[in-house]
Amino acid sequence: MPLGTALPYGLRDVKVAPMDPAGVIGTMVDLPNSQTLSFTENEDFQELRGDDKVVAKRGSGPTVDWTLDNGGISLEAYAIMNGGTVVSSGITPAMKKKYSKLGTDSKPDFWAEGQAMSESGGDFHVTLYRCKADGGIEGELTDGEFWVTSASGTGIADLANKLYDMVQNEVALAIVQPA
Repeated sequence: MPLGTALPYGLRDVKVAPMDPAGVIGTMVDLPNSQTLSFTENEDFQELRGDDKVVAKRGSGPTVDWTLDNGGISLEAYAIMNGGTVVSSGITPAMKKKYSKLGTDSKPDFWAEGQAMSESGGDFHVTLYRCKADGGIEGELTDGEFWVTSASGTGIADLANKLYDMVQNEVALAIVQPA
């Protein structure tokens, strides 16, 4: 039976992975308690005007503006999106994990994928191939509230010219490590 209309509902999972300058995707890291994965496709256009009318219009190529929100914080995911390093030390019950960022650490490119269940069966995945958190990463320690990590930025096509995919699966499939 062919797949019908996808009816994605809720956000089930989001994973991010580092991407090196050659476009090789590293090990995926889970974003805990994912709340939002949103994206908007954009393209800037230039108009050629003459004789008091628009003569031609040309786009500069599509990009995606994206936002990720998750409850809590994974220092490893934070480092993938923001640069910097994570170092673990000690042994239980005195383990310590520390995220550090230098003034010379720039925000790297990274890969992201989100999964929602589908009311029509199976699931629905969105993959953003080359993200950069140029909109910022933030969190807030507030009395009586949980920390919510928010990140936003722009996605551009990867070296294989892939910008994003939306995939509807008849049977739900977990997010898998990209090749």
